[in-house]
Amino acid sequence: MAATAVDKSVTEQLPQVLDPTAEQPPLFDGTTRLYTAYICPFAQRVWITRNYKGLQDKIKLIPLNLQSRPAWYGEKVYPTNKVPALEHNGKIIGESLDLIKYLDSNFEGQSLLPDDPAKKEFAEELFAYTDTFNSIVFTSFKGDPAKEAGPAFDYLENALHKFDDGPFLLGQFSLVDIAYIPFVERFLPFLAEVFKYDLTAGRPKLAAWIEEINKFEAYKQTKLDPKEIVETFKKRFLGQ
Repeated sequence: MAATAVDKSVTEQLPQVLDPTAEQPPLFDGTTRLYTAYICPFAQRVWITRNYKGLQDKIKLIPLNLQSRPAWYGEKVYPTNKVPALEHNGKIIGESLDLIKYLDSNFEGQSLLPDDPAKKEFAEELFAYTDTFNSIVFTSFKGDPAKEAGPAFDYLENALHKFDDGPFLLGQFSLVDIAYIPFVERFLPFLAEVFKYDLTAGRPKLAAWIEEINKFEAYKQTKLDPKEIVETFKKRFLGQ
């Protein structure tokens, strides 16, 4: 991996969200399409990767309304009816962690995984922990996040101490950071607003990590309004 990360993102006009009345784009016509949802953290992982590698002209965004998605999506495009999904080379590929690796391996742009064997090994450990991380934090919303979610954020804080050649989880910016940031982005304002819990308190590496990622245009273009996050999470998890 290069010593310095290069954010190749360019600002783009985002396409309109497709509702059930929208026509299906042609399938397998040679266009590479990322079926996504602007509010979905899993899809956001792939969106950030696309942006960071400068693939805005190579991969077209097809944003869906998750509350009311077009019937053709599940019937003709991706039978699981989930996002994200990538239409590329005559096939549809899903699962966000698989997709960010796929984009990194099959498209131009700077590699987002290191060559160093120790970092590669740690990357897989961090990828494997993502579901556990999210589960711990989401479950804590029903109880005391300060106690119950703390270990998950401590895990990230400790991980950030492993390599000292940069502020990111593998030292230099990588797919691992992209795997975690969409969820941390949502947890941060919700926990602060509803539970008065600052997940960065006592975790200086985590605070610096968030600050550094926020400098990337590739990520900033994908971010949600924190107020929107809080309201959505209140409805979803607290019934408010």
